[in-house]
Amino acid sequence: MAAAESYPEGLRYNAEHDWASIEGDVATMGITWYAQDSLGELVHYEPPDVGATIAKDNSYGEVESVKAVSDLVSPLSGEVLEVNERVVSAPEVVNDDPYGEGWLVKIRLTDTGELAQLLDVDAYKRHLADL
Repeated sequence: MAAAESYPEGLRYNAEHDWASIEGDVATMGITWYAQDSLGELVHYEPPDVGATIAKDNSYGEVESVKAVSDLVSPLSGEVLEVNERVVSAPEVVNDDPYGEGWLVKIRLTDTGELAQLLDVDAYKRHLADL
């Protein structure tokens, strides 16, 4: 069952519909409810390798749905510490729980200054309203 529309407080967002939860110098990242809803049922997740370096505003993997293949655009730069293997084997978890069990990667931040460039929940909702 698909998750109800939500945009949790306390997360940071980018205009490409990715979110980040920050704890110290580690960010957990995934796609927003809007992104998973727009894509439809996810059928494949191509993650980056653990140990890879990803850069803000660049692709770090892709998700495939019944509708399209989409690049994942990183909201932050860092080294991949962990990939959510549950999503690799069952991508539809993202549709069911995009902010919980459906997270995609955890990274160690290389530039905490990038956090200031992300949107808070109110700014992200305004962005969605303008689409």
